[in-house]
Amino acid sequence: MKFTAILCVCLVLAGCFGLVARDDSHTSALDKEVAEALLTASLSSGGNGFDRHVETGVVDSATGCALHYRLYRPEAARTEDLVVLGHGFLRSQERMADLARAFSDAGIPTVTLDFCNARFWDGRHVRNGLDMIRVADALDANRVVYAGFSAGGLAALVAGRNDPRTLGVVALDLVDAGRLGEGMAAGLDRPLIGLVGDPSPCNAENNGLAVFSATDRSSVERVTGAEHCDFESPTDWLCRLVCKRDAPEEASPRRDIIAAATDAVVSLVAPPSQAKQADRWAGG
Repeated sequence: MKFTAILCVCLVLAGCFGLVARDDSHTSALDKEVAEALLTASLSSGGNGFDRHVETGVVDSATGCALHYRLYRPEAARTEDLVVLGHGFLRSQERMADLARAFSDAGIPTVTLDFCNARFWDGRHVRNGLDMIRVADALDANRVVYAGFSAGGLAALVAGRNDPRTLGVVALDLVDAGRLGEGMAAGLDRPLIGLVGDPSPCNAENNGLAVFSATDRSSVERVTGAEHCDFESPTDWLCRLVCKRDAPEEASPRRDIIAAATDAVVSLVAPPSQAKQADRWAGG
């Protein structure tokens, strides 16, 4: 109970900070332009300045709230297929920046978004999944890989199940809610690829494994020694405070996770002759 209380307080604070950061109702047009320029110039901690390959945009959710997104365009595209990448519960797209850049560096256009419908008392995972589809629609995607971390992985599964353009779904330490993921996976006729860490309260003791078991189109790779925070990048003090064990940051398998996730996405968008790592996910 003590851990749950700490988690709730921290996530509420994170959600409030995010809402404050996006509340621009009293901001001048000039301030907005400056903010957008700064946002594009440095999209992750440790960023190295202006990135002309990242575009920002906004589209309205069906509920009326604004879905802010960032499109990472490859310098040399291998495909026109799009990856739509979702963040964890009450997190933000900043936490997916390194993954998005890795996918883009592999030649795959990738878009991240800030879910605008989730609340502390209601994750609204179905709505988040439909919002991922809405962003794909706004970018005129023809074929899509849906991917996400934690609850974002659940939203990606909802999107993949409900979008006929789906090539497959990649879920990073997926956390299910009310067995929603199991039902979505059972009806998914596309590959479902999962990377999972060690069981912990932050990934609901690996309840996502039941999701992968619900379909014969799934492939799962366990990342031994990985904790929940290792699956978002860059992570921050909040995730480390709530979820991190005593292992030093230098021991984090985050780089391996990014590499494996990139291989998974490549295997879904590239013809077998081009996907060098396709065999890793064979049978999915």
